[in-house]
Amino acid sequence: MKKNLSIQRDSLNALSTFVLVARVRSFTQAGNQLGISASAVSQQMRKLEAQLEVRLLQRNSRQVSVTEAGEQLLAEVTPSLDQLDLAMQRVRAAHDEPTGLLRINTSRLAAGLLITPRLDAFLARYPRIQLELFTDDAFSDIVQDGFDAGIRLGAFLARDMVSLPLDQGQWEAVVASPAYWQAHGMPQTPADLALHDCIRFRLPGSKRFVPWIFVVDGKEQAIEPTGRLIFSDDAYVTRAACQGYGVAHKFVGSIQEELATGLLVPALQSFERPWSGFHIYYPARKQMPPKLRAFIDFLREAPPV
Repeated sequence: MKKNLSIQRDSLNALSTFVLVARVRSFTQAGNQLGISASAVSQQMRKLEAQLEVRLLQRNSRQVSVTEAGEQLLAEVTPSLDQLDLAMQRVRAAHDEPTGLLRINTSRLAAGLLITPRLDAFLARYPRIQLELFTDDAFSDIVQDGFDAGIRLGAFLARDMVSLPLDQGQWEAVVASPAYWQAHGMPQTPADLALHDCIRFRLPGSKRFVPWIFVVDGKEQAIEPTGRLIFSDDAYVTRAACQGYGVAHKFVGSIQEELATGLLVPALQSFERPWSGFHIYYPARKQMPPKLRAFIDFLREAPPV
């Protein structure tokens, strides 16, 4: 009996490792998450394949891919393993604080505004939660990539997801350095931006430009600015604007220090309107993992203005 229990336990561990390898497509990355070596992960997979008498993974020098048989096994065991993990989390949560690895996919802006300023407080309250923040300005399939939840602006939410707001909306501002405004003059209406060198931001995933939207005579108006600089990293947009290279359209929360110190000066404030704000979104499920519930409740306690 003890031997059979040991075999079952080893098989369960191997299946969990297989699911992780299939998700990250790497023995090394899987080993890093499990705290074991890549060779130990590879050995587990060879034993599992020998036990099932079928090849589950294709290995090459660059990455690991899943065979057709592996995809079938993945589809069969993932829901059961997720259910087991959820059951263990619920039992722990009933007697103790939430625990486990919590993987969040978020934009850099959302991470900087909503999470990192309160990171100390979250880690202190939930010492048994291991938090992984994957900052990505593209749009990831959080289910396929194994994330518990994602955080994006409401206007860019993935479909078929449960979503909850995390703030009261985000305001933008047209900004430039004092030297730039002095040299070129401030625009009086959004249409005047056609006369200025505008610094644009291109979304890394869709490759689309983020629109500059204003309210003119009570109606929303999208402006297509032109300029010599285009970035796919928002931090470079801020830096270029501070250095006087042109006009940027920035979320106010991301440039508080620059505004306070006068490195950037706003214009056209009466024409701005708030975005829908950031939302946390996740797949619909019957029971939410306690670690995710704790994270959501924490972020929504005192939403940033």
